[in-house]
Amino acid sequence: MVDTDRRAVAGVPRRGSYGGTALVALWLLALALAARQAVAVLARPPEERFADLAAWTGERGVLEVSGPLYEGGTFTGTPFAGLALRPLTNAAEQVLGVAWTLGTLLLVAALGVVAVRALPWVTGRTVRLAAAPVAISLLVLSVPVRNTFHLGQTSIIPVLLALCGLLYAARAPRGAGAAVGLAAAIQPTVLLFAPLLWLTGRRRAAAVAGGVFAGCTVLAWAAMPSDSWTYWVHHVAGAGLGAPADGLANQSLHGLLLRLGLRGPLEIALFVALAAVVAVVALRRAARYALDGQLLLAAALVGCAAVAVSPAAWQHQQLWILLAAAGRVGRRSGDRLVWPVFLVLVMTLDPVALVPNLPLLTPLGENAPLLAALLAACVLPFVSRTSPLWDRPEYSGPFSRPNLMLELLLIRVGYWLYSLVRSLAPDGRELAESHGRQVLAAEEALRLDVEHWLNHAVVKVGWLEESMNLYYTSLHFLVPISLLAVLYVRRPVTYRWARTSLSFATLLGLVGFWLYPLAPPRLMPGLGYIDTAHGPQDFDDPDFGVLTGISNQYAAMPSLHVGWSLWCAVVVVRLTPNRWLRALGVLYPVLTTLVVMGTANHYLLDAVGGAAVVAAGLGIAALWQRHGPAWRAAAEPAAGPAERAGRTVPAGRTEPGKAAAAGKTGETAEPVGAVAAGPPPEEAAAPRP
Repeated sequence: MVDTDRRAVAGVPRRGSYGGTALVALWLLALALAARQAVAVLARPPEERFADLAAWTGERGVLEVSGPLYEGGTFTGTPFAGLALRPLTNAAEQVLGVAWTLGTLLLVAALGVVAVRALPWVTGRTVRLAAAPVAISLLVLSVPVRNTFHLGQTSIIPVLLALCGLLYAARAPRGAGAAVGLAAAIQPTVLLFAPLLWLTGRRRAAAVAGGVFAGCTVLAWAAMPSDSWTYWVHHVAGAGLGAPADGLANQSLHGLLLRLGLRGPLEIALFVALAAVVAVVALRRAARYALDGQLLLAAALVGCAAVAVSPAAWQHQQLWILLAAAGRVGRRSGDRLVWPVFLVLVMTLDPVALVPNLPLLTPLGENAPLLAALLAACVLPFVSRTSPLWDRPEYSGPFSRPNLMLELLLIRVGYWLYSLVRSLAPDGRELAESHGRQVLAAEEALRLDVEHWLNHAVVKVGWLEESMNLYYTSLHFLVPISLLAVLYVRRPVTYRWARTSLSFATLLGLVGFWLYPLAPPRLMPGLGYIDTAHGPQDFDDPDFGVLTGISNQYAAMPSLHVGWSLWCAVVVVRLTPNRWLRALGVLYPVLTTLVVMGTANHYLLDAVGGAAVVAAGLGIAALWQRHGPAWRAAAEPAAGPAERAGRTVPAGRTEPGKAAAAGKTGETAEPVGAVAAGPPPEEAAAPRP
């Protein structure tokens, strides 16, 4: 589903061991993720799985229809969905659990295969075999699918039915219409696909869809009149069922308005007006893309509109948003990844991973699925297949400025992952303290154990202690981020190298946290170190008060404070000829080393470890630039991007990648050899105006 360039997908070898191995690996990964999800569900206690079926569960885990469906408030499906579950009422819970889980897995696999077949740029059996496990893996990892497994919901069925109905409306209009109508009977807002069929000329399918929906609804009224009254009239199509409608799990316009504090007739009127606008705009756009041959995108846009206009759009009903990754957005090849990456992050990660924990930004993260749905349905200009940019976007290679939105997304999520991995690293006190004694013994043997003396010397000078505490807590992130911002604006080519080296260095640092949990000097009992920031620690308390609840206090080896400051020094020294700036750059890691030891946060050998991971990160970045795919492509003298895309560069024109990069960024396009081991030498030698 993610918009991968067709040539890149088609580049999977049809023959040869490498292509076959990669294909097998993709399918094994998809199977492993699916098996992990199934085990995660079945390993739960019976009372914690299939929460939405709990209203039907009687003694010994047997489903029994006793009393109204909506009496307990846990069942949120339509009466027809409840009617369809009746054949399961004699199944024991254990048998039902296994069958339900495996059936859901099969539905996910079928949806992934159908979605891949609907992508206009995925053609050929080999390419589809490679793309299908990628789509299935993304579906299994998404929050809607995980939520569906946990709740025992049927939300995948209407998505699959509606998508198949749109895809096969031309071949079998009656069957396609019946599929859409049945999907709408399970999830009413999916009925928006009926006007889409009408707008695209599939009027018979649209009429059948409406008739099947009405028939299923009437059948449910006849069989379950009380429940049907409760759902359609009392709760206005299920608006009051389940969790509170103003909860964050409800990513509809109705839920957003309630979270903003609107209530009563004003909120209802505003919701109806906004829903009508979203539905009309989304249908018009979807019809245009459907006629353009982008059926999966058209289905995703209508599905996103259905999410937005539903009275309640719970997490298991938001799968349509992920399918919108089928659309191509952006003129440059480097911009094409922004939209699918954004959607994958929104639909797989917790909202706190997307935006910093700031009052102004927190609502954006909390409502990110709704925001993504509205962007897809009403705003984003997806590239048409008739546009020259469809398969020939403007080339943006390693000499161009990266997309800012993509960089910000990856930096934010990267920091979240860094914090998560750091907090999950082994933090056993006994092991960490034993490693601390090992480090102290090694320093003593090398006559490097200066931390205790320096720590007590700092504490004796009040202003020096306060200055070091401020330095330790503020500059660690401020200086690298500021330096990256300057590089992005002034030196985009160098920015790529610097960002890559810092990322690899941080990744290696996380490996060190896992392999060697280490108690810093301030948490070593009986040695007399003073914690200048938090004060004396109660070592009789296994958790040291609230301190260990903030982060993993034993992630000390290597010191990334020192490592990141050394990275800053390397970048500054290589970029500027100014002696004073170079001197400040060299002084920065020296001061940082003194600060981390003076505040009793690190040993001297921690600083050595930080320097080692930065040196390794710089080396890996150099290898990546020399041998990475983007740089290899830019180094091909006889085949520029146009020729590699099957086009010919007219005589007298420059190769578009380097020329465009030089024109847009203000930098001279350099041969790859000039940047393989770091920033271009011209940049390091000449000051910028």
